[in-house]
Amino acid sequence: MIDILNRIVDEIESHLGDDIDIDALAARAGTTGYHARRMFSSLAGMPVSDYIRRRRMTVAAADVVGDDDLLTVAVRYGYGSTEAFGRAFRAVHGVSHGDVRRDGGPLRSQPQLRFRLTVEGSIPMDARITHRPAFRLVGHAARVPLIHEGVNPHIQAHIAGLPVEEHARLKALSNTEPHGLLQVSDDVDADYTEGAELTYLHGVAVTENAAVPGDLDVIEVTDGSWAVFRSEGPHPAALQSVWAATATEWFPSNPWRLRPGPSIVAVIDRSEDFTTATCELWLPIERA
Repeated sequence: MIDILNRIVDEIESHLGDDIDIDALAARAGTTGYHARRMFSSLAGMPVSDYIRRRRMTVAAADVVGDDDLLTVAVRYGYGSTEAFGRAFRAVHGVSHGDVRRDGGPLRSQPQLRFRLTVEGSIPMDARITHRPAFRLVGHAARVPLIHEGVNPHIQAHIAGLPVEEHARLKALSNTEPHGLLQVSDDVDADYTEGAELTYLHGVAVTENAAVPGDLDVIEVTDGSWAVFRSEGPHPAALQSVWAATATEWFPSNPWRLRPGPSIVAVIDRSEDFTTATCELWLPIERA
């Protein structure tokens, strides 16, 4: 995967002035656009779309301070007008292209990325692979923003708004793996951009043909393989550390890649105040 990401970075660099199709680049490199975007975002700390924009504007800055007229520069980097180019330029550099042409700066540079894998091997990841037939996730869903670190207050508010007896009702419906009350993230932006909206469902897993009360939201889950990672310790920090390690350690070292589908967290055990917990993180995967 590390080699694939570096090949994609090289392709981006060669086509900064073009309309870059990440799905096509990923396919030529031997993976899917979905997996490439998720891995890129996790390892680089930014969506690939942001990286492309930052690199374009970094390279374009040298042309802005040159002799070409600004419309020629804008078209060279894929923009149809100096206004559109100017908005992108200011978003990256914090100043207008006119100011830079006059004063030479200040400029913010985005270096070309190079991915490298450092394997320590001191802490093995507790993971298993399982194949599951199609099933359903049922419960109460809400649209919330994605937050990478710490507690998500929007999810907290959603769960707190449910009647106490509703948790028991949901748990009684559970009849297949993953067992128990689940924290489900679906319809996540492929770039995994912080602040992008996702569908969060507080619910349980039931078999494909199970009867579902009409007042519950349903996410249909297709037949497929799953990687299941176990985390123990402070919550949600331990879970978020395991989630990050799937990208930095597990996927680069194993012949699997992410496929579209919901991410599921099953809480196996927890302290009364939920400051510590044992969880299972379920990620949909396919052979790389």
